[in-house]
Amino acid sequence: MNPPLEPGAPALAAVLAYHERTKHRFERYAAGPETLDWSAQPEPFRWYEGAPQVRLPLAAAGPATPYAALSRPGGVPPRPFSLENLALLLELSLGLSAWKEYGPDRWALRCNPSSGNLHPTEGYVLCRGVADLADGVYHYLSRDHVLEQRAACDPASVVESRVFVALSSIHWREAWKYGERAFRYCQLDTGHAIGALRYAAAALGWRVGIVAGLGSAGLAALLGLDRRGDFLGVEEEEPELLLELLADAAPSAAAPDFVLPPEAWRGQANRLDPHPMYHWPVIDEVAEASRTPEAVPETPGSTAVAYPSLPGLDPTPVAALIRQRRSAQHFDRKQTMSAAAFYRLLDGLLPRADTAPFDTWNAAPRLHPVLFVHRVAGLEPGLYALPRRAGIETDLRAACKPDFEWTRPAGCPGHLPLFRLVAGDCAKIGRAINCHQAIGADSSFALGMLAEFEASLAEAPWAYRRLYWEAGLLGQALYLEAEALGVRGTGIGCYFDDVFHQLLGLEGPAFQSLYHFTVGFPLVDTRILTLPPYAGRDPTPGG
Repeated sequence: MNPPLEPGAPALAAVLAYHERTKHRFERYAAGPETLDWSAQPEPFRWYEGAPQVRLPLAAAGPATPYAALSRPGGVPPRPFSLENLALLLELSLGLSAWKEYGPDRWALRCNPSSGNLHPTEGYVLCRGVADLADGVYHYLSRDHVLEQRAACDPASVVESRVFVALSSIHWREAWKYGERAFRYCQLDTGHAIGALRYAAAALGWRVGIVAGLGSAGLAALLGLDRRGDFLGVEEEEPELLLELLADAAPSAAAPDFVLPPEAWRGQANRLDPHPMYHWPVIDEVAEASRTPEAVPETPGSTAVAYPSLPGLDPTPVAALIRQRRSAQHFDRKQTMSAAAFYRLLDGLLPRADTAPFDTWNAAPRLHPVLFVHRVAGLEPGLYALPRRAGIETDLRAACKPDFEWTRPAGCPGHLPLFRLVAGDCAKIGRAINCHQAIGADSSFALGMLAEFEASLAEAPWAYRRLYWEAGLLGQALYLEAEALGVRGTGIGCYFDDVFHQLLGLEGPAFQSLYHFTVGFPLVDTRILTLPPYAGRDPTPGG
């Protein structure tokens, strides 16, 4: 066991204080705006005025890679790096999936989910040696499916194809609605975007690796986010992480060695909100405290557990599942999920080191779902736990209530580490804990993700972000697995943190819940119209 946290270091103290301050409680919610004017919602898209644009091709439907193939290591031959294939990756990960209309209101949906559909996450491409695309740094504008060239670099003397995707966050997009808790949601959205990129890359036969050893300041310089003159009077972006796309080669330990003079940069960032009504200084404080310093080595944790796989799913193309993914707003309480579907979905959360999406995660799993099972055929309603790391079950048992059962449900696959804690109807408490929202009780099951909070932050303050990234990655797996099974999921950011902890008997910071989620049979509001994501653009055949 790690020793108790010593909150003497200013950065660690700031992270701990932020987390405690932004908990929702029965007696009060975390600080947020007193009112919202939806007609004054911030601009949902960032662009760079004056930056040259590269119009990306659209795919008509492809690729035809079946979702089941993603669970077979090496089951999808890698495509070459080219503008067409890179466009397909961006379309299926950060691009639009539809436009929605209801009365006079119109809004976009994207392939990567976001808290409140506010989308604080921005994507950048850094590339060398990609066919039909000049070497340089690009911003992806999802609204138009174009790359904006932020900076051009001289072609490399040795042509070696290398492609990176970087993610950043604009905190104000979430803070506008959610106030101080927004930093949490920005980090969850980063995790979802990692998962969205991993699934899209897998459909193309590519892998995705997190680039180690690059700090926040170095990434900001690489993306031009530290160029104050390009962000005068507008909302700044917070660098998150850099990912490398891998076709055949092993992951490189080095970030791209682009050397870009000031005159190479183009574009002025647009302003998202000309009249912000609030400011939340604590978000700036936790962002600074949780930034990664330069040249910090990554120590990968082992996730190479030889889990057997459950039977494959239907041959639905992964691209179709990605495009149809939605967050359910209401659930049908009259329908019951089969036990086979339930176990298949949980199987998709196990940290296999050789299949998407968790082969991207280069650290030991630190998130462990606790489930409120409501309507699963043959499974007694109650509270269940799914420890995702070998050895953590002992710590969880010691931390939770001593009278919990910790029994294996009959019929559960032998390799699935699922335990029943207590049997009984938990619909009322599931609803209450999730900010009294019906989706916490009307679904087939809901869950909260317990993080190894104390042990993780004892390693470094910036682990705070990464815990949320892992939670978002789990959430993305839940979304896609649910779609493949004919049901639907919804991420829940509003829940009463310590009430959930008390239900489990948890005390202190050893374990903290970072994200809640629910899965069931959706009720669809047919009054809302669904329109194509890129009307007027001609897609390319195939894909």
